This record gives sequence, C-alpha cells and structure tokens, in this order.
Amino acid sequence: MTPAARLSVKRFKPGQAVRVRRAFPPGHIRTPIYIRGAAGVIERDCGDCVNAEERAFARSGLPALPLYRVRFRQQEIWPGYDGPDSDSIEIEIYANWLEPA
Repeated sequence: MTPAARLSVKRFKPGQAVRVRRAFPPGHIRTPIYIRGAAGVIERDCGDCVNAEERAFARSGLPALPLYRVRFRQQEIWPGYDGPDSDSIEIEIYANWLEPA
C-alpha cells in the first residue's frame, strides 16, 4: 500500500457502526469468511499494525494499517442462533476491510 493509499484508509471510533466488506480475494486472508458482510460496532482501536495479510505473502506488511476490535452480535453471524440476545463475538479486523454501516 502506498503512503497516499494509507492516508485514504478510513479511521473509525469506538462505538461506531461498521460493516465488513464482502470480498473473497484468493490466498491467505486474516478476515474470517463467516464475518464478511456482517455489521458490528467498533469496540476499540488497536493501533496501527503490520499488515499480516501482506506478511503471509512474504511482503513487508508496511505501511502498517489501523487494526480494530469489532463486536458482532452472535445472532447477526449465525442464522438460527438460539443463545441470549446479549451474546457477542469480537474479532480484530484491519481498517481496509471495514466500511461505515
């Protein structure tokens, strides 16, 4: 990612609603397939981190990307989930996979 592209990566704040991009690029991708397209809420900003998806291909992973912990309702993720409404899952996802919801 170029420095100019890095500047275009969206920044999010805790409590902000986001949606995970529904994309299926080839190769090793850190974003779980079951979470793509799902809506959640930013739980915390984990800071800028080396891009592990780029590192999986023996590239530098730089520049670092913002990484967020995102909370999803279990009922949003698993159709037919019959647990309590309050059950959630948290996943750390790079900013380039997120868009405002």
